[in-house]
Amino acid sequence: MKPYLTGIVCLTLLASCTPDKPKNIEEFPDQSTKSAVEDVISNPTKGLGAIKTVILKNPLELDRVSRGLAIYDMKCSACHKLTDQRVVGPGWKDITKRRQPEWVMNMITNIDMMLEKDPEAQKLLELCLMRMPNQNMSIGDARDVLEFMRQNDGEK
Repeated sequence: MKPYLTGIVCLTLLASCTPDKPKNIEEFPDQSTKSAVEDVISNPTKGLGAIKTVILKNPLELDRVSRGLAIYDMKCSACHKLTDQRVVGPGWKDITKRRQPEWVMNMITNIDMMLEKDPEAQKLLELCLMRMPNQNMSIGDARDVLEFMRQNDGEK
């Protein structure tokens, strides 16, 4: 009976110690706990979700760009072109010039709430007539995609 009990205790401790996906707090400061509706009222250009502030670096972070390209190829390219051509979803050309980085990242990581509450996301849904699927991207993955989008828009 003792080895059985020891095994259960070890498994419980192991399960409670599993790490969450890391978040780079330095890049996303001031993640407050305001409600999503309060957020869109206070600053509608940033969208709804956990991303309140994004610090962009110049020059581009090339390691993030390459990871963003890989994510784009795997999860995004079937619906989004890198030009202004709309396929299923809108084209990505100049997206970082039209939208705040926080909005882009919230659209990637919090798509359901964005389509439900954000006026700009709702306009895109009316235009495209297809809901963007939730790709379950982490904040880090969304940041990599954003960096790839910046390069696609001509930033160096």
